[in-house]
Amino acid sequence: MLFKRIKPLDQIMATAQKKALTRQLGPIQLTMMGVGAIIGTGIFVLTAEAGQKAGPGMMIAFIIAAVVCGLAALAYAELASMIPVAGSAYTYTYGVLGEGMAWVVGWALVLEYAIAAGAVSVGWSGYMNGLLNHAGVGLPRFLQSGPMNGGAFNLLAFLVALTITVLLLVGTSKSAKVNAALVAIKIIALTAFIFVTIPAVKDTNFEPFLPNGWGSPMGGIGVLGAAASIFFAYIGFDAVSTAAEETKNPNRNIPIGLIGSLAICTVYYLLVSYGAVGSIGSQPMMGPNGVAFQPGTPAMAAACQGSQALVCSKEALAHVMRVLGFQSMGNWIGIAAALALPSVVLMMIYGQTRIFFTMSRDGLLPARLSNIHPRFHTPHILTMITGAFVSLFAALFPVGILADITNSGTLFAFMMVSVGVMILRVTQPERPRPFRTPLVWIVCPLAVLGCLLLFLNLSAFTITAFFVWAAIGLIVYFSYGYRKSHLANGTEPG
Repeated sequence: MLFKRIKPLDQIMATAQKKALTRQLGPIQLTMMGVGAIIGTGIFVLTAEAGQKAGPGMMIAFIIAAVVCGLAALAYAELASMIPVAGSAYTYTYGVLGEGMAWVVGWALVLEYAIAAGAVSVGWSGYMNGLLNHAGVGLPRFLQSGPMNGGAFNLLAFLVALTITVLLLVGTSKSAKVNAALVAIKIIALTAFIFVTIPAVKDTNFEPFLPNGWGSPMGGIGVLGAAASIFFAYIGFDAVSTAAEETKNPNRNIPIGLIGSLAICTVYYLLVSYGAVGSIGSQPMMGPNGVAFQPGTPAMAAACQGSQALVCSKEALAHVMRVLGFQSMGNWIGIAAALALPSVVLMMIYGQTRIFFTMSRDGLLPARLSNIHPRFHTPHILTMITGAFVSLFAALFPVGILADITNSGTLFAFMMVSVGVMILRVTQPERPRPFRTPLVWIVCPLAVLGCLLLFLNLSAFTITAFFVWAAIGLIVYFSYGYRKSHLANGTEPG
């Protein structure tokens, strides 16, 4: 049943033209959007979590995650150039595997975008709270983190998500211009970090290199566990494909945005992680049984009380600067993160609203949700609803849990995209492909296997949460979308 109701690709394109968004984004804007969505909490915050899981071996984790993400990017680029409409993996799956699987993918993308926006908001609040604390004007402790992290309500994370929501209501082009400025701030900050830390690298800080080994399935610890978590540092490049319907010359510009943004970010990540690990070390906090604590747990929080270890920091890169004696530069890194991380929240909420917009246009969600604001030309209802939920996620949950749950949905979506590319190569070989995935019968199977490997190395809690969320999604689909589908009922809006 899930594989029925396949929507022809030509019909997908025609539907998009009937209720379309304005094409206004070029290749540079798209690449900057991708860089803005990718560089964020993953490198600024989750470096500490990766160190707790893998120690210096986090560098291998960055490489593994980059390879898997790069393989998926090649698949994304082919489908995005073939089907340049909003909706990302949801739309692609609809045209290849059918409506039911498309719904499951779209539902999983809520984890990638909305939950990710919450995670980045929490990461931003860590840097902002750190700056305020160093200035002696910090908020009360119970307002600096959520209830699972020793607080009650993460006020700053809540407020930044709401602010970004308002910005997105104003319009895509305006938010893209703001995003470009914030991307520049992040690049400058990371470049400064690299120049300061690499000369301070010491060989002894890399020993032992694999304190937790390679890890085990559903264990969440070790190099593979770190790779599964640090994958969060790379997601966001596919947010470029959600902007396909608002892109000038998408057949050319979408592949440029996807591949270009991923390549830029990979180089920076490897240099930053090498500098962080080599300059001050990143050995994990171990329990009395010799096993590393899981990040984001009360036991880990207790072990980190009063510790200056990198793995305990909520503002990892600023912390490295301060430990090296560059107090002022550490503060500037914190300021850069506080200024720039909201751009990632912006892209995540943006991507989520465009996916919901497409699902609503297909009849799987109420049509009113896809209404376009008469003045700002944005899906304002979806933006407000998404922003409200993101704000609550950010206020109540810790960054590590949100990031891992995000990864589960992302990895599933990437697998479906790679499968879709292979199916279309067989079923529609004659369809024009402005960008063709090279060595498709090697790249796409490796992408599927890589995503599956990382998925299985998430924690048992995260994997369980993913399947519970998927089950809820199927209930929603069969109670509403299955009956209201425009494809099934022949009720495509004119």
